Parts: sequence; C-alpha cells; structure tokens
Amino acid sequence: MDRSRKRPDSDPGGSAEAEPPADKRPCTADQSTSAAPVAVAADVVAAAAAAAAPAEQQTASDMDTSSSGHAGDGDGDVDADDGDGDVDGDDGDGGSSYESDGGGSGRAGAGDGKFSRMVAAVAADGAGTDAVLAALTELCEALSFCTEDDGGYFPTEAASKALVRLARGGDDGGGGAVASPDEMLLAVRAITYLCDAMPRAADAVVRHGLLPVLCSRLLAIEYLDVAEQCLQAFEKISRRKPTPCLQAGMITAVLAYIDFFAASIQRVAVSAVANVCKKIPADCSQFVIDSVPMLCNLLQSEDKMVVEKVATCLISIADSFSGSVELLDQLCHQGVVEKVLPLINTSGITSLSPSTCSNLIGLLAKLACTSLVAVKSLFELNVGSTIRGILVSSDLSHGMPYLPSENQNNQVNEALKLAIQLIPSVARDVEDSHMVLAKEKIIVDEPRFLCQFSRDILPVLIKAVNSGANSYICYGCSSIVNNICYFSKPEMLQDLLKETNISSFLAGLLSRKDHHVLISSLKIIEILMQKLPDAYLGSFIKEGVVYAVEALLMQDDCSKSSPPPSDGMEQSENQPAIRSKPTCFCYAFDSRRSDSAETRTCRIGQGNLFNFARHVKTTYFTAEAVSSEMGLTEILQKLKTCCAVLNDSADKSLNQDGLQNEEHLSNILSEVMMELHGGETMTTFEFLESGLVKSLLNYLSNGIYLQVDDNLKDHNADHFGAVLKRFQSFAHICFSRMEQGWGDMLLTLLVRKLQSALTSLDNFPVIMSHNFKPRNNISDIPIRHSTINPCIRVRFKKDEDETNLSSYDNAVNLEISSSLNSIEQFLWPKVSTTTSDQDTESSPSSVASESKYAEDDPQVRDSSPESSPPSEGITWENQNSPVEPCAKKGSSSSAGGQPDRNKVIGTDRAVQPKLLFSLKGKELDRSVTLYQSILQDQINVGADVILDTQFWRSVHDVTFRTAANPEKDDSPDSSNAAISTNDCKTGLMWQALPFFSSLLLGKISCKIDRSSPSYDILFMLKVLEGLNRFSFHLVSNERNHAFAQGRITSLDDLKPSVSSVPLQEFVSAKLTDKLEQQMHDPLVLRSRCLPLWCTELMSTCPFLFSFEARWKYFQLTAFGSSSIQHGHMRDTSGNNIATERSPSFSRKKFKVDRNDILVSAGKVMRSYARSNALLEVEYEEEVGTGLGPTMEFYTLISHEFQKSGLGMWRGELPCEAHTDKTHIVPRTVVAPNGLFPRPWSASVECPSFSEVNKRFHLLGQVLAKAIKDGRILDIPFSKAFYKLILGQELNIYDINSFDPELATTLMEFKALTCQRKYLESCSTKECQSPSDLSYRGRRIEDLAIDFTVPGYPEYVLSPGSSSDNVNAENLEEYVSFVVEATVKNGISRQLEAFKSGFSQVFPLSTLQVFSEDELERLLCGEQDNWDFVKLVDHIKFDHGYTSNSPAVINLLEIIQEFECHERRAFLQFITGSPRLPPGGLAALNPNLTVVRKHSNNDADDDLPSVMTCANYLKLPAYCSKERMREKLLYAITEGQGSFHLS
Repeated sequence: MDRSRKRPDSDPGGSAEAEPPADKRPCTADQSTSAAPVAVAADVVAAAAAAAAPAEQQTASDMDTSSSGHAGDGDGDVDADDGDGDVDGDDGDGGSSYESDGGGSGRAGAGDGKFSRMVAAVAADGAGTDAVLAALTELCEALSFCTEDDGGYFPTEAASKALVRLARGGDDGGGGAVASPDEMLLAVRAITYLCDAMPRAADAVVRHGLLPVLCSRLLAIEYLDVAEQCLQAFEKISRRKPTPCLQAGMITAVLAYIDFFAASIQRVAVSAVANVCKKIPADCSQFVIDSVPMLCNLLQSEDKMVVEKVATCLISIADSFSGSVELLDQLCHQGVVEKVLPLINTSGITSLSPSTCSNLIGLLAKLACTSLVAVKSLFELNVGSTIRGILVSSDLSHGMPYLPSENQNNQVNEALKLAIQLIPSVARDVEDSHMVLAKEKIIVDEPRFLCQFSRDILPVLIKAVNSGANSYICYGCSSIVNNICYFSKPEMLQDLLKETNISSFLAGLLSRKDHHVLISSLKIIEILMQKLPDAYLGSFIKEGVVYAVEALLMQDDCSKSSPPPSDGMEQSENQPAIRSKPTCFCYAFDSRRSDSAETRTCRIGQGNLFNFARHVKTTYFTAEAVSSEMGLTEILQKLKTCCAVLNDSADKSLNQDGLQNEEHLSNILSEVMMELHGGETMTTFEFLESGLVKSLLNYLSNGIYLQVDDNLKDHNADHFGAVLKRFQSFAHICFSRMEQGWGDMLLTLLVRKLQSALTSLDNFPVIMSHNFKPRNNISDIPIRHSTINPCIRVRFKKDEDETNLSSYDNAVNLEISSSLNSIEQFLWPKVSTTTSDQDTESSPSSVASESKYAEDDPQVRDSSPESSPPSEGITWENQNSPVEPCAKKGSSSSAGGQPDRNKVIGTDRAVQPKLLFSLKGKELDRSVTLYQSILQDQINVGADVILDTQFWRSVHDVTFRTAANPEKDDSPDSSNAAISTNDCKTGLMWQALPFFSSLLLGKISCKIDRSSPSYDILFMLKVLEGLNRFSFHLVSNERNHAFAQGRITSLDDLKPSVSSVPLQEFVSAKLTDKLEQQMHDPLVLRSRCLPLWCTELMSTCPFLFSFEARWKYFQLTAFGSSSIQHGHMRDTSGNNIATERSPSFSRKKFKVDRNDILVSAGKVMRSYARSNALLEVEYEEEVGTGLGPTMEFYTLISHEFQKSGLGMWRGELPCEAHTDKTHIVPRTVVAPNGLFPRPWSASVECPSFSEVNKRFHLLGQVLAKAIKDGRILDIPFSKAFYKLILGQELNIYDINSFDPELATTLMEFKALTCQRKYLESCSTKECQSPSDLSYRGRRIEDLAIDFTVPGYPEYVLSPGSSSDNVNAENLEEYVSFVVEATVKNGISRQLEAFKSGFSQVFPLSTLQVFSEDELERLLCGEQDNWDFVKLVDHIKFDHGYTSNSPAVINLLEIIQEFECHERRAFLQFITGSPRLPPGGLAALNPNLTVVRKHSNNDADDDLPSVMTCANYLKLPAYCSKERMREKLLYAITEGQGSFHLS
C-alpha cells in the first residue's frame, strides 16, 4: 500500500477538528498535492485567474449577498438531516432544482457560466493531467465558499457524473485516460464540498454510482489521503442517503482499516456509521450485524469521542432491532454485552458522558427484556456488581420526583430497569408470560445467578430507601426486592437477609403515601410470611410492621366513616391543584418504549390496596399469632410504664412547687437510660412508640414541655432550680462510662437511637422544580420589574370583618423571594383609606433605595440562635431572632424581596406592621416568605409538591386585615430576672447555654409543628448536642462541686479527662441527602429560595447536616451559587440584568509591596473589602500574577499578623536587635495552643491601642475576604477565638483552650471559693473554719498575688479595691475579675473592631452554621495525610510522566518522607500556600500536576520550577532519588519569596 504524498497537518481532509459543521476550506495552490504537479498547476491556475478576474469579482459579490441566508439554511438542513424523519431523502423535491442550463436572472447566468466552465474543464475528454488538476483545484475552492442558494444554477448532474468518473480512476469503460492519484483526491474532495454545501447533491452522486467507488477505495487502500477523503465524503453523504450507503456496504468499508487513520479521521468514520445506523430498514440488518464485532472493538479506543460515537451506533442498532428476538440474540452473540458492560462500570478507564452511560445501561436493559442470551451473559459477567456501583456512585435520593418522560433518563432509572428485567416479576402482561417463564427457568436452573446478584444489589437497594429516596425510586427498589424474595428459596432468602434489617426497611416503606410502594411492601411481607413465618413474625411486631398495616387499615376505616375529610391519601394520589403529571408507576420501569404507556390502566384498582392489606392482616397477623409473640414487646411495655411515672412525677413536682421526688425520678431516669444498653435490642419502632423522647423532655423541662400555655410568669427560681438539678442528673447519666471511651457512653447510644428514629420519619420533603428554565417574568412585588425567577400569582382578599381597608381585587405577580413586609409596602397604599405621605414614601421608592444593597443584604440579616447565646435564652427576644435567620437564609435569594426583608427583620420591634396576612385561615408568620408559606401549606396537607407549570399558573388567595396594636408584655424580663441565678459568680451562665434555655422554656425556636414526632426528636438532639459540645464545661463544673463537698480531696483531680462524641454521630445522612438534593434544584440555584424546613433546621440544628452540605448551603445563601454570584442583582429601573452578567467573577488586580505587606493589605481592603470582585496580587518588581501570588499574599499577611510588637496577642515576645542595635527583627508570637487577643484595660488610655484596634479591623476584613474568595490563611487561632468569631460567650473553662496554666490555677481558686461557701453554709461543728483554707499548703495571702491580670501588670483589675493583694476574702472577686478581663471586657473592643471589619465583606452571622473546628478548616485548610495511594489518585502526571515513571515514584516517596516543615515549604512552593484547602489534595483546584521538564543541558544540573497559578510542577528526570531530593529541597527553600518567569 503506497502513500502518494505526506499528509500535512493543514490538510483539510485530515483536519483534527471533531466533526466540523462545514468542512470547507480554500484550497488554492493546494498543499496536499505533490510538489511537481502543484508547480505546474499553480501556473495554470494563475493564468486562468488573470483571464477570469471579472467573473471572480462577480462570484465574490454573490457569495457576500447570500452568506446570511446560507447560514440559516445550513442550520435547518443539519437539523433535518439529524432527525429520523427524512433520512433517506429519496423522494426529496425531485431533480429539477439540481441543475439549470441557462436562462434566469443575470446573477444566475453569471454563476451558471462560472460553474459550467469549471465543470466542463473537469469533464473534458483528453484534457491533460495538469489542466484537470487546475480545474479541480478551482472547483474545490469555489465549492468551499458555495452556499445552498447556488444549487439552483449549479450543474449538479454534469458535475456529479464527471467527479464520480474521476473518483473511479477515469476509466469509465470508454477507453479514457486513467486518473492520477491527485485527480482522484481532488475529485472526492470536490464531492465532499458539494454534498456539504448542497446536501441534495448527494442524490445525484449516488445515482451516478459513487458509493461502490468509495467502498472500493476504502477496502483496497492505495493512497491514504484518498481513503481519508473518502471517509469525509461518506460522512457528508450518509446524512442524507443512509440507506443506500448501508446497502453499498459502507460500514464494512469504513471500519475495515480504521486503525490506520489518525484519531480525527476515526471520528469522521464512526460519525458516518452513526448516521446510517439511526434508522435501519428491516431488510438491511445483515449489513449491520456483520460489522458489530468491529464496532465493539472500537469501544476500547483511547479516544473518548470515538467511544461515544460507537456507543451511539450500538444504541441505535438495538433500537432498530428491538422488534426481533433473533436479531437481538445475534447482537449478543457478537459480543455487545461483553464489551459494553465494562464501559458503564464505575471503575472503567474511559469516562463516558452521563447521557451516553445512561443510554448504554438502557441498551443492556432492552437486550435483557427480549433476549435470553443477554440475560445469561449479564449474569455470567456478574452484572449485579456493576449495578451496585452505579447505584452507589449515583445519589439515589436525587431521583426523579415523578414518572419520567421519554427524554428524561438517568443512570439510576436505567439501572433499576435493567435489574427489574433480569429478575422478572410474575405480575406481568399476558404477552410477556413466555419471556417471564423463560427467565424464571434460567434463575431456577442456575441458583448461583440469583444468589450472587442478590448479594450485590440488596444492601444498596435497602440503603437507598432508608436514605429518603422519592416514591419513584422507592417503587423501583421495592419491586426488585419483591422479585428477589419471590424467586428465592427459603434457605437462600434467610441467608440473604441475615445481614439486613428487612423489617425496618418494610416499616419505612409502609410509612410512604404512594399506593404502588405500599402494594409492593405488602407483597414482600406476604412472601416472607409464606416462606419464613417463624423467622419474621416477631421481628415484624418489634419493628412496627404489624402496627403500620393496622394503621393503614384504620386510615381506610376513617375515610369510609367520614368521606369529606379524607384528603390524606386521596389528595396525595390526585393532587389536582399541584400535580399535572401521571403518578402511576406500574409501567415506569418497562424497557419497551410505548406511546401508550401513560394511557394504560393502572394495575392498582380502586380499593385494592386496602383489600390486600386486610388480607395480609387476617391471614398472617391474626390476634392469636400476634399475641403469642407479645413477649417480644416486653421492653415496650416497660418503657411505657417508666415514661408514665416520669410524666406524672414531673407534673406533681411542678404543681406541688417542690422537688421531693427528685431522687426517685433520677432512679427512674437511670433505669430508662440503661434500657439503651440492655441485653435486648430496642427497635426504632419501640423507641418511638413508647413516647420516651417526649417523656424525657417533659421531665427535664420540669413538666412544662407538655403544657400548651407558653406564659412564663409562673416560672420562678424554683423552676430554674428544678430544671438545673434534673439536667445535671441527666448529664451525669449520659456521661457515665466515659472512661471506656465515647462509643460506650449512654449519650452516644441515645444519639444513635434518635438518629434512627429521625431517619424513619419522613416529614421533610424535597420540592423539585419541573423543567425549570430561566425566563423573563414581570414581577409586581416588591416593585414592578423584570426578573429571571418564576413568580407566584397572588390575589389579595380583604377579610370579611375588615371595615377600615379598601378592597384590592387584582391578581399580581410576586417574586418568590419577597417577604410579607414587601407585600405590605406594595399593598398598603392601595388599600389604606387614610394614606399619608409617610405611608406612601415606603412604597416602591423605599424598596428601590434599599435594593442597591441587595448584594450585601442577604448577609446583613443576622442573629442565628447560636450567634448570641443569651438571645436564645430566657429573654423573649429569641421569639423572633432564632427564626429570622431561617427565613433570611431561605429567602436570601434574588434581590427582589431581600432588601426590604432585611429592613423588617432588623427593625421588627421599631416598626409596627400595618397589615396581617392569612393563608387558608391561618395567620402567616412575618419572618417567613409567602412562597415558603404556600409550600409548607401544601406539605401539611400531605401533597407531593412539584413546581411545574400548573403550580406557577395557579392563583393563591391571601387574606389581609389591619394589624392590632399588641400590648407590651413585660413577663419575659421579670422571668428572666427571676431565674438569672448563676451557679456561682464565676461559674456557668446556665441560661446562656442555648440548649439549657430551651429546656427552661420547654420549646425550641423552630417553625416545625410541635405535634410532629420530629419536633421531639429534634429538641432532644439539640439538647444532647449541646451537652456534648459543653461536656468539658459541665464535667469541670461538676468536679468543682464535688471538691466543695469533699467528694474530691485533691486539686489535681479537678481537671477532667473528657471523651466527646464525634460530631459525625449527630449528622443525619438522610437529611443531608435531602438538603443536597434540594440545593441542586435549578430553581434554588437561581433564586436561593429554599423550603422552610431547610432554613429552619439549618438555623436550629445545623449539626444534623454534614460539613460539606453546610458549606454549600453557606455559599448558596451568603453569596449565591457560583454561576450566579455576580448575576443575582436586578436593575431597579426595571431592566433585567441577571442574565446579562458573565458567570465568571470579575477580578481586581493590584500591586503590593512584599516588604510592607500590612500597609498594602490595608490599602487593598479599604478599596475592595465591599467588592464582590476576586482579588489578584502582583508584587512590585516581580512578573508573577494570578492564583499563586494571591495565595502567597494571604500567607504573608498571616505571618505578618503573628509577629510580636503588634499588641494583638497573648504571648508576645520582645523583639530581637542585631549587634549594631539599628535593625530590630520582630519575633513570632509563641502560642502553642493558638492565638488569642491580649487584654487591654478600658480604664487606662493608651495611644497604641488605637493601632491595635485598626489591626483587628484589618484582620476581620482579611479573614472575611479570604473566605469569600476561597483563599487559605496560615494563622493558628485558638479554639476560643473561633468561638468569639461565631458569637459565643466564653467563661472560665474556655481559658483552658489557649492558656492551660492560667486556666488550671483559676479553676483551682474557684474550687476553693466554692468549698469556702459550702463550709460556711454547713452548720456542723466539725467543719473547718473558712479562715483555715489554703492553696496547696499555703495561705492565700502568702501567695502575694496582686489585683492585676497575670502577665499584664499594667492591667489593674480593681483600682478601688480595699486590698491591693488577694486573700481568702476576695479570692472569688479576683477570679471573677481575671476571667472578665481575659475573655470579656479586656478583649471586647478588639473583638468589636474585628467584627466591624469582617461585616464589611459579609455578615459574620452566616458562619454560625459551623463549629469552631470547622471554621478553622474553612480558614486554614487542613493537613492531609499523604499516603502513596492518595498521592497517586489526586496528582496528575502528564507530558512525559505517568504514575509508573521512575522519577514520579521517586518524587512520591520523597514527599512521603518529608518532615512537617518541609511539606509546608513544598506546598507553598507549588501553590503559594503552605496549607491545603478543605478536602485536602482532592480539593486542590487546579489539580496538582507533575510534568517532565526538558533541559538543553544535563537534567541533573537543572532545578524544578513551578507555575503556581496552575499548581504545575515541572520536574527534570534526575538520575537518582538522592539527587532529586537535593534539588527539590534547594528549590523549595531558596525559591520562595519571588515570582519570575521559569
């Protein structure tokens, strides 16, 4: 096989572009022809061009005028050709439009003359080779610029005939001359251009016999360039003439030598095959079947685009053969299943696009539906592990909320279809019965197939349902489980289910509302009771399955006895006002695509569910059978008895105003808690059904939890004392077994049981938008403007009893983020009968004036429950403040309703609302948006809310009336004063602990319905999480009391060793999945409007969600999603600018002085702190800019803030001076436990303190900007300082986190004062005199302690004190003063400066969803453990290196051997920061990349270099590991501190 010439890179036929839309390029002096002919041809063409200049000008003019029309026509042709409607094109429009022999307009005549002349030159008999080449070159160039408009006067027939003759080689049987290779190449190229410019010309070239010619050129390749051009021609022709191409044997010809071609040409070849496979006629199947093995081999190609196209071919082939079992069997015999299955495995090498992967899974499902060969092959290949991988890697809770339409496939949907086809159900259509029986025979004959498949897939199916998957996914999972149980023998079934809690799984399914899921659950119950009655009856009773069946029947009885209120199940089934999509799942997983699938009759008839449930109960759960197993519920009876005692005693204690029964109650409580650790397992059902959680809360709250009255006037100091005593007893029980580790503590066991209970309850539905696409809408509220978010339609109706307001009958569009305050501002001027200037000026103008802060306002609305613990305490301020962040975060969405919402929340007490709004008779909460209230109302009636077109078109009626002036209630203040008793002056501020103040109130500040079981669980989890978080404080406090009472005699025993439960134990996987799914919804991403439960739970119980989910929530609500962070504002003039903004962030570059970094940082923050732009740094006299220098900028600032002499931190050291005493070198602050502000006395004026305040202000700005821009700091703050950032109040026990020595001394002094008080209150004569108290054998006076802060003699604690030194009398006062100075008054001004700087960037309160450890992780990243596997997984090797290269292996080993300081230096050398971002190496963006550095000299003499902006290490291939280590260490130590070109 000869090659006529070398194919250059610029050859149009060999373009590396993937499927160009129009492969037409000028070919003047074509570079693809050989050198000698080109020289001759160039002369000929030059002469011809000179002679035909006028014609050329006319042609150029024609092309200019027709180019726009061609673009439109071209698009239309592509669309038509890509469809399945007119792929053959045989009938077309006839041949009359292909050719014109004269006449027509002058323009046509000129064009006709030009093209006719060129075609005549090409077709001339006896013309020399040079002349033909010149004519072909000119024709190719003209056709490359040709448009379809020229088709009316192009001589298509003549050109086709001549070009096909030349492509054939010139010998048409008439004795003509044989064409040269160059003539054949240019002839095929001209045909390619012709068919691209005028697709209908494909009919003509096919009629003239081109297809056999192209096939012959590909089957016997003489010239590679000609073969490549033939492939290009096939790709164009196959778009219009797929069937003739198929019949000509194109697939075999195209694939015969495909491996010889470049990747770009291979893509063209498989594109041509894909074109002909779109719709295969029944009589052409053999042309395809023979080529399937070659297609399957191409699935192993390294080119992703080739694999994608081949996959498309196979999918189309299977679709075309779907009606023939024989053809599908042949496909399977050709190896389709064996080749396709590895591609969809999650561990596959080639990563396919999600849509292609879904389609391939669907291909296997279709094969399994009809072909027994496919079923056997899939079982042999262990398809179960593949399906398991798909379901594990895909988030099952992200499934579709309703029956998917034809074009809405995803991998989970197709994987479930495949599993259902492999294990068929007996409940099949009649026409499927033969196939069902045949598949059943396979399973029966080969039990190992079913066993292995079930072992792989059962656990993940059960986990999917338990994690909160929607009804659609639940039905698919339960159907598969049902099929497996049906076909499994009892012995195998028992073995399969021994590792899974199938009873709990079924109880969860029975709590669903969808009838299909319920029927499927009942079928599984029936099968298990038939096959294994003895094994599962007791389990069904304990897990609540029997109870759920009875509850289902009770619901049916209630609906029959009272038809009108039977909204429950029927409404969730029909939902006429919410859902317009069909809810029948009977045919949802049928792999046969049928147009009538949605119109088929549902297999579940009216009443069948309840009839079947009654059958199950009467057959398997008879009274005799259940009563015989009642011994298993003995624990439930015991729990109920104990709970009844707790409830009765709690009420008595409160009513009798005394605490006589506390010891008895404590014993009962201990007995109840020990049941969690008993020998018999307490099931989730028993835990819930016993009412244990409610009883515990009622006991701990001193009986007020079950009271409806919220009045606190009767809650006096006795109530506080009772709650405190009970809480301390409860905490003591929870912390028991602490010495054995956290895993064995009763606190841990109770948390786990509560988490299981919360998972079993499904009260927080995910609300998805259906086919949401941003469209311009006109919103009337808050002001009339154009918005890209959907608007809800609202009609305001005046209350029937309202007489002071006017009516307003118009339906208006309301932006979904609008608050009730913005609605009031819109509505009040229109309905008020006494409108004043003051009233009206708050209308659109005030909203507009506020909207300019819309970008910052989402974050200005602060006060989370955790932000300021006292505010969630006894003062009634917490009535609004805890819910404000919920609604605020939920509606911190588009700028629409945000600004005015902030204003309302910020001044809720100052501005009295004028109107009250009601929805369906229920008054609306002003801290919740109307959109959230509407969604919550739909949830409350049991509906599955789907935000589809019908929802947005519905009009919601809202009633308004005048707001009454509420009477001021002073009870909170009085009650606060009554119970503000502290443990002691320096002890715990009990009411400042959020969870303890909730117990005092008997409620949490959350909008969740108190009657919901979830409310009890959430309350208890909040108490336990607080108990765990403050465990050190609580245990230390208890040790102090023990020392005072003499139960502990040594001061050394005061400091406890505490085992805290890891925060991960408090995370609910189900709720985290639901929140993630909700935040993935396109509408939420665009509008930032979340359902009420998301914002409420995040505000009240953020610990329920994983750190990653809370980070995404923070990003969404604080800044908006990444794609719209700079596009969520709207123009108040009414012009919508949301969609006009670029998704990428704007950037602000600035130069800084490396030697004066703090001054530079101050200038930058003054200019850009409030800007949303990303900051980028460039250093003076250096060339580097971008990510790397910016990361180093934040690192340098971090180090600068840690220097002594700034007056900011505890532990500052004096500066070092050189020998010449002219240059002072500041030393780094030594803070082994982290940095904490040093105390400054407010009573002493100090000029330097103003500079300290400015530095803290700058520090706040830098920290906030680093978080917002995603930068990493290298500054070790103490845990106590992070608590201050999060708005938490510190006490004596927090000092231990930054100054353990001082904390130990203060706590010992505190213990002595407590002991003194105890002794003073003791009336026995044996008591020691208080004056004899000593500290470690010495009198307090002998310690010679003065009234100053330890370590800061200038900070005088009490200038007016009666004594200058500390003694036994004033020791308590001294401890109190030191604590105040250390963590409160002495640092309050610095903290305020820090907060003011921080809040200029975004509000500090938005961080309160994180713990102090997580905040450190956000700010300072994390130190990853770099094991070899992790390094290989997360480092990319390219351009000369692979993971197996010797140099790479040496590098990884060296990195692992690095010390901590060397690893930090290595990271800073590569990324600009010595720390990794949260998530470690995997989260590094861009990925760390290592490439080979080529050098002109010896590689061993070269140094590594980096591109920090791309995290790109250029590493020479050193001769040895020792040499690499030497050069690498030299580079990372000496190469710091500057950015230059490498």
